[in-house]
Amino acid sequence: MNTENTEKLTDHMKYMEGMEDIGSEVMDKVIAQMNSFDYNAYTEADVKKALAKDVLSPEDFKALLSPAALPLLEDIAQRAKAETRKHFGNSVYMFTPLYIANYCENYCIYCGFNCHNKIKRAMLTMEQVEKEMQTIAETGLQEILILTGESRAKSDVKYIGEACKIASKYFKVVGVEVYPMNSDEYAYLHSCGVDFVTVFQETYNSDKYATLHLAGHKRIFPYRFNAQERALKGGIRGVGFAALLGLDDFRKDAFATGYHAYLLQRKYPYAEIAFSCPRLRPIINNDKINPKDVHQRQLLQIICAYRIFMPFANITISSRECAQFRDNIIQIAATKTSAGVNVGIGAHSGQQQGDEQFEIDDGRSVKEMYDMIKSKGMQPVMSDYIYV
Repeated sequence: MNTENTEKLTDHMKYMEGMEDIGSEVMDKVIAQMNSFDYNAYTEADVKKALAKDVLSPEDFKALLSPAALPLLEDIAQRAKAETRKHFGNSVYMFTPLYIANYCENYCIYCGFNCHNKIKRAMLTMEQVEKEMQTIAETGLQEILILTGESRAKSDVKYIGEACKIASKYFKVVGVEVYPMNSDEYAYLHSCGVDFVTVFQETYNSDKYATLHLAGHKRIFPYRFNAQERALKGGIRGVGFAALLGLDDFRKDAFATGYHAYLLQRKYPYAEIAFSCPRLRPIINNDKINPKDVHQRQLLQIICAYRIFMPFANITISSRECAQFRDNIIQIAATKTSAGVNVGIGAHSGQQQGDEQFEIDDGRSVKEMYDMIKSKGMQPVMSDYIYV
């Protein structure tokens, strides 16, 4: 990109009109710690010292994410497994995502939904939303995650709220993964039945972030960063965090994700915390990004480090991952898995209206995932409240 074009881009650190600014206390701490994280400075002794502790400090978390920890991955996985059993027993929570719209006003160069991609756009009517929910509810699932592209013009807050009201009729737990909002808008969604809000920061490196998010509200780094805190201020009980691993230096991004959640947990002790661990998957523009590859061993290292550092957090394993990896990680550190995944718009009821955001790897049905979890000696749980 030439300098002339760069100068015309919106300042990614400056709030746009209408965006609520709750201050940057947490963000400043996270960025400072991330920038000072020299992961090559840690030794095997640092890793062993961290594993010997009952409660880990952010410094110990850094050691577990360092290259020095890889030779000790077996020990780390054993500790992660022990923490998971202690806090979650052998439960694995099941949910499915429902994409209700894919209109988007952002220009994120790595995403299949971005506003310049020529894909089939769609937005479900409430009648279609209800039909999708009925189809999903028939599988026995009791938790749903509602997703849209990031377009306030097309899928406004009221539209999302109406979909959540319908979801509350069919599901015990309703989560949303939509564009970041102000705290009063989160309070409205809470009144519509929303329990959880997940926002992926994508990368915590603001300079890299600016090169990937060229236009739209998502370009504004601090507004996205503070979304979880605004959701908690709006009365939402649980918040989810993630970096899209592979966009930038994955060790620094994994540290920032965990430390961000850690600081909010300390500030809002009753908040439920969840992590997702997505890696880049092939999409339309894949040749333009140069992903920094995150191999399965590194992904396992990151997930186990999250578990040991934040023992009470839910960890979701994406259907972007292959079946074998998902089957193994639920026995070690992940506590939540998607099932019966269709990432197209309106795809659950067999009448897909719009294109999908990315490719999935594990397309198993709810019954297949349920049976697999049972076969591993684990207990599939359809929601927070009901054991099946």
